[in-house]
Amino acid sequence: MTSHDLRSELESLTTEAFRPDLAEIDRLSTLDIARLMNGEDAGVPAAVAARLPQIAAAIDAVAARMSRGGRLVYAGAGTAGRLGVLDASECPPTFNTDPAQVVGLIAGGPQAMVTSVEGAEDSRELARRDLAALGLGPDDTVVGISASGRTPYAIGAVEHARALGALTVGLACNEHSALAAAAEHGIEVVVGPELITGSTRLKAGTAQKLVLNMLSTITMVRLGKTYGNLMVDVRASNDKLRARSRRIVALATGAPEEEIEKALTESGGEVKNAILTLLTGVDGPTAARLLEDSGGHLRAALAAAAT
Repeated sequence: MTSHDLRSELESLTTEAFRPDLAEIDRLSTLDIARLMNGEDAGVPAAVAARLPQIAAAIDAVAARMSRGGRLVYAGAGTAGRLGVLDASECPPTFNTDPAQVVGLIAGGPQAMVTSVEGAEDSRELARRDLAALGLGPDDTVVGISASGRTPYAIGAVEHARALGALTVGLACNEHSALAAAAEHGIEVVVGPELITGSTRLKAGTAQKLVLNMLSTITMVRLGKTYGNLMVDVRASNDKLRARSRRIVALATGAPEEEIEKALTESGGEVKNAILTLLTGVDGPTAARLLEDSGGHLRAALAAAAT
């Protein structure tokens, strides 16, 4: 593609549109610019809401595959890639997932998290190589992320994954995007032109973050990683999370502090096991067996213990 062709393509994208009404934004006061920016951001949730049916359908498909041992893989470049890596990196401490269960790939590799890697986003082949290292299977899901919906790295990742039989999701911020078209589940959250022309780390980035929050969080809810709205699979890897574990057990059971400490100690810090023993009176090995038999779903294990 020539530079002229690329310019023409960018000019056709909503995310790249120039807004003459903001042409003198630099002459406004700081407070006025902040008000404008805040007003722009306020419209993002509505744009996400318009795509909730597509988001929910993708989540159900992802959860079905992950329940069979599949992985969730994000692939993107620049801001989109960083958002995917961020979402993936927060799953282990929040939901006690294996680091290999939710994976974030960014064009150019880890160094691209902090510095731009020239040309990486333009390579479909780089995406194929990055995914080949994971050994994708039919129970895996690849989510291509791109504000423009035209980034070759994201499209290449989705095309490669789909050819291997994996589930594919394309998350973009323009309608009729090549990325959404390439994926089994296309999600196009159209937030409109940015306050600063083409700076898609703004509204588009916010929209992508909101959708990724939903994809990972609701998938984990479907997989039994929560009990109600409590993070019962939290990994107590530091003082704050150990305190949170005790609070979660307290909220779920109402048990006194000394019983909570005893239950957590005997369960090796496993919140689900501690809750199950406190609510049902079963011993540690029985709690572990019930949870294993229920696929880690605490509600199911509680129901089984009551029968």
